[in-house]
Amino acid sequence: MRDGPDIAQIAALIGDPARANMLTALMSGKALTAGELAREAGISPQTASSHLKKLLAGSLVRVRGQGRHKYYGLSGEDVAHVLENLMGLAAGRGHLRTQTGPKDAELRSARVCYNHLAGSRGVQMFTAMQKQGYLETTEDAVHLTEEGTQFCTGFGIDLEGLGRSRAPLCRPCLDWSERETHLAGKLGRAMLTRMEEIGWLVRIPDSRIIRFTRTGETEFDAQFSA
Repeated sequence: MRDGPDIAQIAALIGDPARANMLTALMSGKALTAGELAREAGISPQTASSHLKKLLAGSLVRVRGQGRHKYYGLSGEDVAHVLENLMGLAAGRGHLRTQTGPKDAELRSARVCYNHLAGSRGVQMFTAMQKQGYLETTEDAVHLTEEGTQFCTGFGIDLEGLGRSRAPLCRPCLDWSERETHLAGKLGRAMLTRMEEIGWLVRIPDSRIIRFTRTGETEFDAQFSA
């Protein structure tokens, strides 16, 4: 037996269609019950329970109890990062869902990728922040510059508070629909939260879709003109 991480085990957990649908539903960053995940996957509650036990054992999801209910979420941003990359790989190889509709355009425009902005709007923000000198990129890393620090502070983000956790401040994330990079990490999460606080955007319930307000769209384009 060869040494090293067992990627086959993780791949098998993600590769089941029902479990893949459940994990994708959790990419909204919202914790869901087993019943809600069963509906997302189109399976019975009993089957969903069996799948969730496997995902818990594989440390891909975590569960929290509140009263009589249990809520499931992704175990961490690293899981979301892998899922987003797999979505990009699938889209690039032409493996797309057969059901399409009006919501698809909105999903590609702006959506939640676990806890940060993704879609064409997310890529627009990342590209603009690079061009404006706020972000400095290397082959596999992103760093906030001094100019970027000043911008974030002026935008109302508490960078000092963000530094208290061990998660990376900036992280590149390959956007599955745009096939370009958007901003993840603590700063990506903080940017999305701040834009929601100042009324630039709203999250659509029971969906990963983000919808910009009319004012927010104007302000966003003015700030992040690529």
